[in-house]
Amino acid sequence: AGRAWGSRGMEAAAGSCRAQLPAWWGLILAVLAAGSCQGNSVERKIYIPLNKTAPCVRLLNATHQIGCQSSISGDTGVIHVVEKEEDLNWVLVDGPHPPYMILLDGNLFNRRVMLQLKGTSRVSGLAVAVSKPTPPQGFSPGLKCPNDGFGVYSKDYGPQFAHCNKTVWNPVGSGLSYEDFDFPIFLLEDANETQVIKQCYQDHNVPRNGSGPEYPLCAMQLFSHMHAVTSTVTCMRRSSLQSTFSINPEVVCDPLLDYNVWSTLQPINSSGKVDPEKEVIIVATRIDSHSFFWNIAPGAESAVSSFVTHLAAAEALHKASDVHLLQRNIMFTFFQGETFDYIGSSRMVYDMEKDKFPLRLDNIHSFVELNQVALRNDSILWMHTDPVSRMNESVEVQVRNLLDILSNSSVGANVTLQEAGYSQPLPPSSFQRFLRARHIPGVVLTDHKTAFQNRYYQSMYDTPENIRMQYPEGLSPEETLEYVTDTAKSLAEVATVVARALYRLAGGANNTSAIQADPKTVSRMLYGFLIKMNNSWFQSIIKPDIKGILGDVPQHYVAVSSPVNTTYLVQYVLANLTGTVVNLTKEECVNPEKTPSSEKELYEYAWVQGSLEQNSTSRVPYCVRSTVHLSKALSPAFELRQWGSTEYSTWTESRWKEIHARIFLVASKELEIITLVVGIAILIFSLITTYFINAKADVLFSIPRDPGAVAY
Repeated sequence: AGRAWGSRGMEAAAGSCRAQLPAWWGLILAVLAAGSCQGNSVERKIYIPLNKTAPCVRLLNATHQIGCQSSISGDTGVIHVVEKEEDLNWVLVDGPHPPYMILLDGNLFNRRVMLQLKGTSRVSGLAVAVSKPTPPQGFSPGLKCPNDGFGVYSKDYGPQFAHCNKTVWNPVGSGLSYEDFDFPIFLLEDANETQVIKQCYQDHNVPRNGSGPEYPLCAMQLFSHMHAVTSTVTCMRRSSLQSTFSINPEVVCDPLLDYNVWSTLQPINSSGKVDPEKEVIIVATRIDSHSFFWNIAPGAESAVSSFVTHLAAAEALHKASDVHLLQRNIMFTFFQGETFDYIGSSRMVYDMEKDKFPLRLDNIHSFVELNQVALRNDSILWMHTDPVSRMNESVEVQVRNLLDILSNSSVGANVTLQEAGYSQPLPPSSFQRFLRARHIPGVVLTDHKTAFQNRYYQSMYDTPENIRMQYPEGLSPEETLEYVTDTAKSLAEVATVVARALYRLAGGANNTSAIQADPKTVSRMLYGFLIKMNNSWFQSIIKPDIKGILGDVPQHYVAVSSPVNTTYLVQYVLANLTGTVVNLTKEECVNPEKTPSSEKELYEYAWVQGSLEQNSTSRVPYCVRSTVHLSKALSPAFELRQWGSTEYSTWTESRWKEIHARIFLVASKELEIITLVVGIAILIFSLITTYFINAKADVLFSIPRDPGAVAY
């Protein structure tokens, strides 16, 4: 439609000009009009777009920049396939046609190889093919000491544990995600597109008979120019100046932000303050992950296993008959942005300190955090505590009580809880941010005693396969959604133990055997958060106006537009599992303040789509009442405009104009120069010829007289 409109517009313009200019100008305009209509089709014949790619983008913090970018017009190079390290010699030394665009086998995507490529001008970019099967040696582009400097341990608090001196938590971490590359790097997500590139390389770029390949050569172009440079301090200052003095400000970077999700077992006034004497147990986990490539963050073990277990424990507790009688309240908290120096937890602590949250730090009785829990050896779950705060006698008594309750709750279950050791520091965890503010009794539950069991931490390979999720062949999507995997059963057992322990910790006195997490619910959540978000269960529990969030492949990157899909879905899954269906009309549900009995200050209401009617395409919507709330997960550094802060996270993401990749055939420089010169010569000849034709137009195009005419 756009091309047709352009054609009509050009024809109109050409017609207008013909009335005022010589006839040959009309011909030129007609040719240009036709050319504009065919431009897109010509481009399609020249270029093959790569549509299933993920770029490496630029992130910045208070001191430096990390990630990748291309030049402003994109980077181009001749493709060379590197499937073993020996193939690098052609790129780095022998190849006669630099710069090269490398198609790199996923098994070679490691720090050693990448630093070689970073140090040469013979490489203009990189396309990485996903390794299948996953690298057996493990692959983690994260840091060996995640969130170093932003946890509780420092030169003033447990200096012997600072900078992972006691325990290196992520030994396979290469730090690759925290390097800065001055060329574009893209992930090829589609094996078919990878094969197209390899075929183009085989047809045109493979050396023949010991000599270099002949033109035309297969080339690749990658566009990923980033607007922000240097650091968060620089980019935020530039954006701030633009916003202050420009009518059309051009923002160059945005803070990483989203929302934390939280709810309570017993309703509280979300706009008021909890009584100072009221004690609350916080249960926490993170819901975000990260990898080298933008928005590729499956996070199966690093995030999903823990927050799915957390959700299942919340459901099991809410089903207990006497929860409204418990002495202490329980708050279920899901933090966003924890991968980037504890954005979500540091913001909640900040809000509690500034009286911007219903709870104060003094209300917190104890803290239980679920970290990575899916890869247990011999069904052992390790309990980590802070040895520094336990030197305080009263804290030690409370921590010991917490450990005893957790251990006793696992009796008779297929989960064994063991203490990691008094001298063992806390692993990277949200709990550390609370300890920075106050000595709180707490425990972090993990599947590892020391180093992570997860060999793919913060990588694109932290997938369902990493936590051993397996389905029989031939199942339909609906059957797969309902199929209870061994992983689901295992996590449900952990959720059961946690729920029973929380019940005891909150003052529950009844038998806990009835508190049981549902493996079927866990299966549904694992399928939805790891395999396919757009499934029948998720469709039924969300609001109609946000159904567009249900993409196919789930990713759990915090990003800069909020809330992200994961946040929305955790919010509505939690409301579905812990809320109550109430008999309200749509109008009453959407506007509960108009209903006197709604207790709007205690509850949130959501009008959700509901399930499909049998043999119909229409749904049966209903109203859900819950205690689920959102709170901002934006680092306090940006509230305080302290962009160089060392206390709070300062991560930002650069903006960009376009990101895309394509391949095409490129001619030799000599042929390009010859073509250019011949084109210029033809243009000059045409102009000269046209000039003389126009100058002699009255002679060449004069109308001869009628020989029969007689003049008087």
